[in-house]
Amino acid sequence: MSGDTSILLEIRGRVQGIGFRPVAFRLANELHLRGWVRNDPAGAEIALHGPPAAITRFRQELPRRLPAIAALETIVEKTPPANWPDGFEIRTSASADGPRVAGILPDLATCPECLRDILDPQNRRHRYPFTNCTHCGPRYSMITALPYDRANTTMREFVMCPACAAEYHDPLDRRFHAQPNACPACGPQLEWTAPDGRPLAQRDAALLAAVEALRAGKIVAVKGIGGFHLMVPAHDNAAVQRLRQRKRREEKPFAVMFPSLDAIRAVCNVTAEEQAWLESPAAPIVLLKKRANAEELAKDIAPGLPWMGAMLPYTPLHHLLMRELMFPVVATSGNLTDEPICIDKQEALARLGTIADFFLLHNRPIVRPMDDSVLALCDEEPIMMRRGRGLAPYSLPLPQAADGWVAAGAQMKSTLAVTAGGQAVMSPHIGDLEHEGAARLWADTVADVTGLHGLRPTAAWVDAHPEYASTRQALAWGVPTQAWQHHHAHIAACMAENHLSGPALGIAWDGTGLGTDGTIWGGEFLDCEGRDFRRVAWLRPFPLVGGDQAAREPRRVAWSVWRACELPGLPPGCTAQESAVFDGMLRAGVNVALSSSAGRLFDAVASLLGVCQIMSHEGQSAMRLEALAGDMPATPYPFKLEAGVLDWRPIITAMVQGAEEPALAAARFHETLVAMMVAVAKNVGRADVCLSGGCFQNRRLLAGACRQLRAAGFRVWRHREIPPNDAGICLGQAALAAG
Repeated sequence: MSGDTSILLEIRGRVQGIGFRPVAFRLANELHLRGWVRNDPAGAEIALHGPPAAITRFRQELPRRLPAIAALETIVEKTPPANWPDGFEIRTSASADGPRVAGILPDLATCPECLRDILDPQNRRHRYPFTNCTHCGPRYSMITALPYDRANTTMREFVMCPACAAEYHDPLDRRFHAQPNACPACGPQLEWTAPDGRPLAQRDAALLAAVEALRAGKIVAVKGIGGFHLMVPAHDNAAVQRLRQRKRREEKPFAVMFPSLDAIRAVCNVTAEEQAWLESPAAPIVLLKKRANAEELAKDIAPGLPWMGAMLPYTPLHHLLMRELMFPVVATSGNLTDEPICIDKQEALARLGTIADFFLLHNRPIVRPMDDSVLALCDEEPIMMRRGRGLAPYSLPLPQAADGWVAAGAQMKSTLAVTAGGQAVMSPHIGDLEHEGAARLWADTVADVTGLHGLRPTAAWVDAHPEYASTRQALAWGVPTQAWQHHHAHIAACMAENHLSGPALGIAWDGTGLGTDGTIWGGEFLDCEGRDFRRVAWLRPFPLVGGDQAAREPRRVAWSVWRACELPGLPPGCTAQESAVFDGMLRAGVNVALSSSAGRLFDAVASLLGVCQIMSHEGQSAMRLEALAGDMPATPYPFKLEAGVLDWRPIITAMVQGAEEPALAAARFHETLVAMMVAVAKNVGRADVCLSGGCFQNRRLLAGACRQLRAAGFRVWRHREIPPNDAGICLGQAALAAG
């Protein structure tokens, strides 16, 4: 037609796996445009031919029509083709020559439409536990290659029946090009087995058998979307204790899956923002404050804490299970403590056979393990504790980064990042690499993430600690390598997330990280600009008697600070015999490390206040100290700041000699730490202050620091998208390398 024009749009961002092509198809047909849409290795492309006004309307409407999970990062106009089809088509994906940098979508919680389908007795998917559409279902856990097509997923093993194929090819159906599309006639199925793998039931009978076992207090291993859960009734304390014993998880809190939001509200306070996260497509575990009547649940779910991790069902299988049960269940990772989560039948039977009484399995393969994501809200904004199922992978722009860089991350809370197409792509949670299984998973994840993007490692950015498993493995690749100081990487991650170029004062507080002077840092104030930093203040160092053992026994750190304060007698949790041994080690310099760690100072105070003497899991003493402080108003203890050294001895002395109620002392300790931050910030004088490190998972500390620093006139930057703990280190390493 005279006056028609043509355009080719190159779309980059999160556009695969969210129904982008069907939306573009329907919109183009509404506007009577010719052309096509297809996936390509970097995202998608749209070719349009028609009246200029219609093309303009298309470009205006497209972003509004896409689901909220989509993200259009760039739209670039290219030279249009010469030949055009008679209508508008969805074409076969472009071949993958070179790097594949399309944004990969996380697994998405069941949408309301699919939930209605499985609950409708007249629907052909009634009670089908693998129902999905373009708005929900598995994505990252089942993809084997890019672009995102059924042939590149584990669903390629399931040939669609005529009814599913008709939906898949119908532009007006919400399952149009839904890659995991399936139904009872052609899709995955459930199986109920004994711990030795003997099949006991199939399909819906398997689900009902799981319901009866859970009602009887049995431990059931349930294969979900990204791995296995171990489930027991959340009101049955004997069952919870039995799970703890078999899983070797003494006191670390369990997460609980509830059948409904009302069921959560019955035992927890839920704000509007917390509700939004619980009901979001990511459906993470959200840390919520318990109500007074939370004793309806087993006391051993989250011992000693006023909050608990709660989540809602996020797959059709979970919805069907919970609607039959109508009571909450513990839903913890299917593993022995600190091992990677199990993902397939044989692995689960071998590793979980001594834990679970029964197994609820299915035959849809899982490509990679995905632990549940965990977050909390602080001042109505998220603190990511762990990015996993529903929130990983996560990408952040790093335009200066070359393809194929691998940022190896740290040792604890390990994640890694790979650069592709000007993005840093962060992996899901891997685990603590001191465990052999997690170290193997780290290596597998490097191969997985680079392979998905058609890349091989071209450079490695590592932590400066030479004994970290991630550092050792990356150094063996034979590619260019550079080490970055741990706390500098923490601050660089915060700056990158907030698109801050610096200069900025970084407050990096955590448990451990190798300093440039060979000691253990962790209470650091760094003046950061570009790739450079200057250590401008730090907590007064103290000895860790027993090295790594001190990180597990707060009483050892308490002994060190007690001795440094020259207090009479012995601190709680320490006998005269032990004190003599510690003193001998200190004098001889045997297995003693010097540390400025804020995390270890938390441990010392927790011990002195009788909160925790020996930890059963990482971070236990700090969590209990935060819980003890609660929201109690308090004034700071005295402290000294001289030549950049923050002297905590006046705090400890006043705390011990004051003999206040432990809750008040804990609250005063938190307020003193905030006062220290403000004092250093005023002394340094930078307008921007960045907060990073595992200590800022403490909501009282984070909220107080943000409030008081802002009141003092500073711009405060904190994490919202990535965890403040060591899971964010890889992003900082990549950002520093990119300059």
